[in-house]
Amino acid sequence: MMVSLSYSSTMPQEAPPACLIVGEQANLQRIGFSDVETLISHRVSAKVFNEVVSDIGDSEGVSLYPKAVTIATLSSKRSRHTTPTAAHHMMDTVSKHLPKSGDSAVVVVVCLRQHVFACGSAVARAFPTYSLKTRDVTTRDVTVCFVTPDDTSPLSDQDIKVLSSTATAIRLAADIVDRPRNEMTCDDLVKCAVKIGQDLGVDVTVISGEQLKEQGFGGIYGVGKAAESPPALCVLSHKPAGATKTIAWCGKGIMYDTGGFSIKTKTGMPGMKRDCGGAAGILAAFKATVECGFSENLHAVLCIAENSVGPRAAVPDDIHILYSGKSVEINNTDAEGRLVLGDGVAYARKDLNADIVLDMCTLTGAQGITTGQHHAALLSNNAQWESCAVTAGLSSGDMVFPIVFAPELHFSEFKSSVADMKNSVANRSNAQSSCAGLFIGSHLFDDYSKPSPIVWLHVDMAYPVHVGERATGWGPALLLTLFGRYSTSGLLSNIAPVLPADQASKRPKHDEMC
Repeated sequence: MMVSLSYSSTMPQEAPPACLIVGEQANLQRIGFSDVETLISHRVSAKVFNEVVSDIGDSEGVSLYPKAVTIATLSSKRSRHTTPTAAHHMMDTVSKHLPKSGDSAVVVVVCLRQHVFACGSAVARAFPTYSLKTRDVTTRDVTVCFVTPDDTSPLSDQDIKVLSSTATAIRLAADIVDRPRNEMTCDDLVKCAVKIGQDLGVDVTVISGEQLKEQGFGGIYGVGKAAESPPALCVLSHKPAGATKTIAWCGKGIMYDTGGFSIKTKTGMPGMKRDCGGAAGILAAFKATVECGFSENLHAVLCIAENSVGPRAAVPDDIHILYSGKSVEINNTDAEGRLVLGDGVAYARKDLNADIVLDMCTLTGAQGITTGQHHAALLSNNAQWESCAVTAGLSSGDMVFPIVFAPELHFSEFKSSVADMKNSVANRSNAQSSCAGLFIGSHLFDDYSKPSPIVWLHVDMAYPVHVGERATGWGPALLLTLFGRYSTSGLLSNIAPVLPADQASKRPKHDEMC
């Protein structure tokens, strides 16, 4: 079923064929029948509604009218490392309990005002856009409305625009990740990015194929040179007047990862279309961020390649010179994401003069072991920005958790006798996700032991990028929230963490940065 998703600040005046009222039990018990009367009064009485709301349990769904009206509760169980918004339960709850009847439906989200963005974003995950099924070709209009018991004022038109743009971004990111390699090649993602850049009216730079080799992008070129569709560095640049900071988001866009000559197994390879999740999330987040208004320079740096096997493919023992100028001995062709991102972050430093560099990627299988399926792994050279990212994750529903930043203990894993470093660790039991991130950072910094004016955040979201066989559209909600202080949107700036004042433009203390 193809769903057209929209957001509204007011309740529809006509009852839809299907309606789901969803929220935490405590919030549902704070609203009255009058709040949803226009949607359900022709089928459900005030008495029945009030009785169900008072008796409904945690994580429960109750049908108020068969195949038409359902009320469902989100789990109220949470620890200090779990988002207070309960957004991580929303996708499954909406998918499970929204009645399937009719060509239109309304989802009423009952939440606190500061949770509107996270819950609204989470609803979008329940409606993926990509499908080639030939039987279920029906269409449906779904409208999302909000009841906020702690603030009865309606959401503004700008709030609705932000929610709509973010939902579109989440569904776009998921669509790119869900598409198979024969539909989403390197060329296809570049075309998608160029079209978005043109629509936004921003600068677009594309360096592809042999141009990468000529200009010194040995990481991206070395990984992608064997593929039929050429590798590319695609950069979208938003440069508003009056900007004082430059922010670069670098995304890993491996359109398919066979593992190269260090080839994956027959059970380990399926699903590797998802290895472009970082670039997909950053492209979609960039689109929504610019649409919502952003006061600082912002660049989306997409590092795009397909890790294929062929006569021109890199082999173990090859040595590549990355854009940073550093040499890398290849000891594992299946550790390719860090190579393309090494070029990406070096470009952010050398060509964009970025103050803040964030890379996002489906980098390591070890991420799931380290931080699990719901939290991305976060590595940073800056303690204050690390804390801000964790806070933004809790506020947005795209949760992150810090991993060990100790380059003096871990970077020796990449020691090489013939190059500046190898691309894969010697000991896979020694903080593997941290090491992988440090490899990327080494092409941004000349020396980890010296303080750097550049803020760096590395986000490994290998497991949050999908649930089962479906992409989640992970990333846009986090980035819009983390950098919400630079947005012209009140909805975003109100939930964004308080960022370190001018942290990227003054010399930091050594204990705050690498």
